[in-house]
Amino acid sequence: MQILLIEDNIGDIRLTEEALKEVPNKHQLHVVKDGEEALKYLRAEGNYIERIYPDMIFLDLNLPRKDGREVLAEIKNDEQFRRIPVIVLTTSEAQVDIEICYNLHANCFITKPVDINEYIDVIKGIDDFWFKIVKLAGS
Repeated sequence: MQILLIEDNIGDIRLTEEALKEVPNKHQLHVVKDGEEALKYLRAEGNYIERIYPDMIFLDLNLPRKDGREVLAEIKNDEQFRRIPVIVLTTSEAQVDIEICYNLHANCFITKPVDINEYIDVIKGIDDFWFKIVKLAGS
């Protein structure tokens, strides 16, 4: 499975990479560090002409250049991308962010745990649910 991680924090990128090594399914992780790059990646523009189409997106909300809420809105309003599951994976616990994301049709909202082991457990849970239980479009 191909996962697009839209995240600007180097520590969280590394943590996600390490957590994915702990899951039984092997995923290929592609990383972009801001909202504008994320949309270029999805649209196969610029440096991403030969990009691999993602099966899932992990989206942080607090991104430079175009924030995660704007990226989510564009993804879910685009016929080509709206069926890609978007997991909002952010530090926010604000109810307003949760409501905005679900109103924009996020598939899931998860507050990033601070503890490394808990973070790994979250990634394992995502893997178990989305890649073992759920039947995804096109799979």
